[in-house]
Amino acid sequence: MTDPVSLAPLMSSSLYVVATPLGNLGDISQRALDVLRGVDIIAAEDTRHSQRLLDAFGIRVRLTALHQHNEQKAADQLVHWLAEGKRVALISDAGTPAISDPGARAVARVRQAGFAVVPVPGACAAVAALSVSGFAEGGFRFVGFLPPKSAARLTVLSGLVGERDALVFYEAPHRVVECVTDMLAAFGAARELLVAREMTKLHEEIVRLPLGEAVAWFAADDNRVRGEFVLVVQGAPEPEGLSAEAERVLGLLLAELPLKTAARLAADISGEPKNALYARALVLKRD
Repeated sequence: MTDPVSLAPLMSSSLYVVATPLGNLGDISQRALDVLRGVDIIAAEDTRHSQRLLDAFGIRVRLTALHQHNEQKAADQLVHWLAEGKRVALISDAGTPAISDPGARAVARVRQAGFAVVPVPGACAAVAALSVSGFAEGGFRFVGFLPPKSAARLTVLSGLVGERDALVFYEAPHRVVECVTDMLAAFGAARELLVAREMTKLHEEIVRLPLGEAVAWFAADDNRVRGEFVLVVQGAPEPEGLSAEAERVLGLLLAELPLKTAARLAADISGEPKNALYARALVLKRD
């Protein structure tokens, strides 16, 4: 039986945040098509890219650009159109808008102006990769894009070492090997990684392997560094039981030193695994 909500007419003065396919056009929902056909204006990250999507389904609606370089100005224009009673859709190049894509500031601006923002769910690269990772039984943390420079990237990754939930990252092809190399340095060789490349597209490739093997996997085939990437890192394992002496040393060091330094020195002194001491230090700091 059809859900009667799906048949409801579009509301005036409303912004519809519409998920579009990652690559395979068959993944678009009927509701998304109905909304895109029914609105007055579609705000798109790249109008040329989105025009191809609309042409594929015979949709003839005005497109306007909303991307990272004009988002604030474009958001003000959206508010102006909504004040005139128009219905507006927001889409990105692929997947769900405003998730490591332009749109979050526009959504906030529209909400601040008092207009309705309506989600139209669909494809999301992060969730699609998680669903085939086998890592998300206990939950996940979406990180998105890491800093482009290695030093800043390692700082962020070091802060995630003890995170028990699966970690989800986006990465560009020209940085993916550098990113995985830093993940290896931060998380260690045994931690599992899922690489999801070009999901739902012709050259989709999804592989799960230990971080210690990941750099060699990329190096084995030049094609493996092409496309768009989602990287899912297995959450930190349960901390192994630490000796009473290691716990004592860690506690003393934590009282005087930063967490990372304390864990490293405690490992040097006690001989216990640094990752286990770091994870334990995170718990002690929270308590």
